[in-house]
Amino acid sequence: MDSFLYTATSGASRVLQAQHVRSNNLSNADTAGFRADMERVQSMQIQGAGFDGRTLVATNSASTRFDSGDLIKTGRALDIAISGDGFFTVQTPDGNEAYTRAGNIRVDQQGNMTVNGFPLMADGNAMVLPQHQQVEISDKGVVSVVPPGGGAKVEVGQLKLVKPDNNQLQKESDGLLHSVDGDALAADATVMVAAEHLEGSNVSAIDELVGVMSLTRNFEMQVRMMKTAETLAKSGNRLISER
Repeated sequence: MDSFLYTATSGASRVLQAQHVRSNNLSNADTAGFRADMERVQSMQIQGAGFDGRTLVATNSASTRFDSGDLIKTGRALDIAISGDGFFTVQTPDGNEAYTRAGNIRVDQQGNMTVNGFPLMADGNAMVLPQHQQVEISDKGVVSVVPPGGGAKVEVGQLKLVKPDNNQLQKESDGLLHSVDGDALAADATVMVAAEHLEGSNVSAIDELVGVMSLTRNFEMQVRMMKTAETLAKSGNRLISER
């Protein structure tokens, strides 16, 4: 069997994984604050006797694009977006910190502020609002409420905003960004917030669709290579059997 069959097989496997990454990006094209993933591959030369003329494809873990999405004005007081660089801090189910650009905040009956089901962090703890009739969030991430019945605004917390280098973060299976070393990141007072706005996904639907079509053609080519390898193998077996 010709060794290029393994090359075609590894190429087809890489295409399937790349399709998965592209499909996930497309499905989150309208998800607030979503950061697109990019597939990463590496060619590996097959070592052995004779001329090293075959290569396989090694698929590495996907990397994340950190360019910003468009800011969309919603007019909702609990919709906030990072202006420039930075991230919101949320709490994971195991009690650790994770980071996100999504700012579509929800408040439950107990006053817990959450983003996509994850508690929003402030001042080292999960942010919980007291009884109120109105909420405001400043451009520095300071949360204020108007008490029931009216009156002066009262500051109730400071959202934890961080601004690490992109190489300090990695996306995990929960869709959130985590610090590479697992340690909590320090708050950064220079991060600015745009109230009544949401940041859109940085996914380009057109680019992803073009990429999917290109990958589909690539997969068809790999399948044709497999069929060619099968034909060559059959021809070789026939020549041997005739001797």
